[in-house]
Amino acid sequence: MKKILLACSLMLLAFNSNAQKGWVKLFDGKTTKGWHSYGKPNTPTAWKVVDGSLTLDASAKDGRGDLVTDNDFENFDLKLEWKISKGGNSGILFYVNEDTVKYKYTFHTGPEMQVLDNNGHPDGKIHKHRAGDLYDLIACSTETVKAVGEWNQVEITSNKGELKLYLNGTNVVTTTLWNDSWKQLIAGSKFKNMPGFGIFTKGKIALQDHGNEVWYRNIMIKKL
Repeated sequence: MKKILLACSLMLLAFNSNAQKGWVKLFDGKTTKGWHSYGKPNTPTAWKVVDGSLTLDASAKDGRGDLVTDNDFENFDLKLEWKISKGGNSGILFYVNEDTVKYKYTFHTGPEMQVLDNNGHPDGKIHKHRAGDLYDLIACSTETVKAVGEWNQVEITSNKGELKLYLNGTNVVTTTLWNDSWKQLIAGSKFKNMPGFGIFTKGKIALQDHGNEVWYRNIMIKKL
């Protein structure tokens, strides 16, 4: 009992510390408040809260779609944890523009940090499509992803065009957005014929429904 109380106290201290430093919870661990389905006012019902995690119910036939934040973010530090199902695929997208007249899907505008079972999903055999990669643009400098079913810690910082992706405490991708080199990266990728991809300096955070069960928790952000 003493150990449980000590653990709870430490968690409370950590939360208060984060709050004092400007961190804001994007997920309260109990509801989908603050999120909605891309292009729709409601929350997709396939996304459920289970044991303090945002979980995609892959068996659901209705209420599918990517989950996006209600708010837009410009310069930010985003932290969260994810774990993926066997053979699963998902992703964390940012700078998503929700003009659904122009852009049907979140990936038409938002760059993505890949979430994947590298060993069980076909994308694991494709360069720049593995877990932690800046999807189809830049491969991880070092692969630090954990085994299927284990939680992975992510941090994504974007500040005045300087983008850094961290996976389990390691900086795996560093690049500069919106300059000529960035445009060349896009021109050499699958996004080359998507005129809105990677051009926005402000947008929503999205969690991808790729048809597989995935879990996200401890999602928080700080404006920079």
